[in-house]
Amino acid sequence: MKRLKITACATLILAAAFNANAADDPLAPWRSGVTISVVSPTAGRHTMHSYFNTCPESPDGTRVLFYSSTAKDGHRGEVVVRDRATGVEKVVATNINAEDAHRVACQQWVSGGKRVVFHGERDGEWNTWCVDLDTGKERVLAKNQLAGWGQPNADIVPLYSPHWNPGEHRDLDLINVATGEKQTPVTVDALKQAYPEWFGRAFGEQKPSIFFPILSPDLKRVFFKMALKTGEDPRSKSASAREGLICYSLAEKRFLYMNPKWGHPSWQPDSRHITEMHYTVYDSNDGSVKANPGMPTKAERTKGSNGGKNAKGSGPDAPIATTKAERAKAAAEGRTVTKGTVGSVDTMVVASKSDAASKPAAESEGVKFHDVSGDHPSVSPDGKLVVTDTIMTSFGGVRNEWGIVLADTKGAGQIVLHHFDNSHGAKSWRVSHPHPVFSPDGKRIYFNVSDGEFTRLFVAECASP
Repeated sequence: MKRLKITACATLILAAAFNANAADDPLAPWRSGVTISVVSPTAGRHTMHSYFNTCPESPDGTRVLFYSSTAKDGHRGEVVVRDRATGVEKVVATNINAEDAHRVACQQWVSGGKRVVFHGERDGEWNTWCVDLDTGKERVLAKNQLAGWGQPNADIVPLYSPHWNPGEHRDLDLINVATGEKQTPVTVDALKQAYPEWFGRAFGEQKPSIFFPILSPDLKRVFFKMALKTGEDPRSKSASAREGLICYSLAEKRFLYMNPKWGHPSWQPDSRHITEMHYTVYDSNDGSVKANPGMPTKAERTKGSNGGKNAKGSGPDAPIATTKAERAKAAAEGRTVTKGTVGSVDTMVVASKSDAASKPAAESEGVKFHDVSGDHPSVSPDGKLVVTDTIMTSFGGVRNEWGIVLADTKGAGQIVLHHFDNSHGAKSWRVSHPHPVFSPDGKRIYFNVSDGEFTRLFVAECASP
């Protein structure tokens, strides 16, 4: 009997040790047994989720929201909701002309999954719409305004005027999708007064507009960038010049900080910290940079295998390859303002079926952490992991190859979850990037992959405990 007691006790100790190790290593569920699959198997169309700032899975985990298009460029399509259990799909909005295949209709869950918000162009007008999923009723939420990113469990969505044609209303609006009530908490004039020197260097006497607002999870803060109209065509890199990252406290009604450059920012679950490119974290209280142990420093990145070539990142929202003063001057003179092409990819391809089913790659021997480039990072609901996409050159891959990389936010480990040739897909002037994002429960990661002719939405699911 005594021996049995010792054995039972030892078993409990081993179990406790195993659980402790799992708790210490948030990457453990993603190291093996991960399944990767296409969300919707219907052939002959693009299926894309909108961005890494919002999750395509509903708050209750039962449905997936995506944009579908049969057009080669992906610009004309419809918004679809798919039941995860049954595979039944329902088209909730049609006849949508998107700005590009990068964010498509900016479709997003709101009101705890009761409603869907999206924007686009119909008959020459750019509006934001809201669909009540219980009734199927669609209504115009805001005319001549586009949707920024709200939160899936809330009724509030930020609005901004088209960056290529803002008109007189250049400020930030918030709208309640349930009541239709609208307010304007932040104005361009107030921003100019808060940061006069930066504003003067960036825009002079020109009139920029607030662009691309993103609400914090607790709805108490918002960050956005500024856009200066430089062209008439919304489907063109010369439509506007973008500047800065400005963080504002809606609760306290004051500006918190301003960063001259915008990369690919996303809120962390604590509604205070902002995750940026190259594993950078900003404190939105004051804009101070938080350095995580184990993460590559700027100096290490410069000396790394990339030789610093990808330091500015890539994609349509990467910093423009000229100074702020030069961009403002070019816009004032009516000249085309273009962005740098460092790290950019024109087309994409998806991995084969056999590759998609492969297990995640372990960390490279002797290398604790690789830098990432062209990345769009977002943090898991528990704040322990950060997922991003990256051009695979710093991991030994070729320039057309992209990967989904998962890392411990403490810098203790890094996994290449999936990688694929990224050179086909939607033939948009602004291509679709993977834009990985966690599901509400943190067990799945959704990302876009271009599979031959079509860009498709994929999902990676971690192994069950």
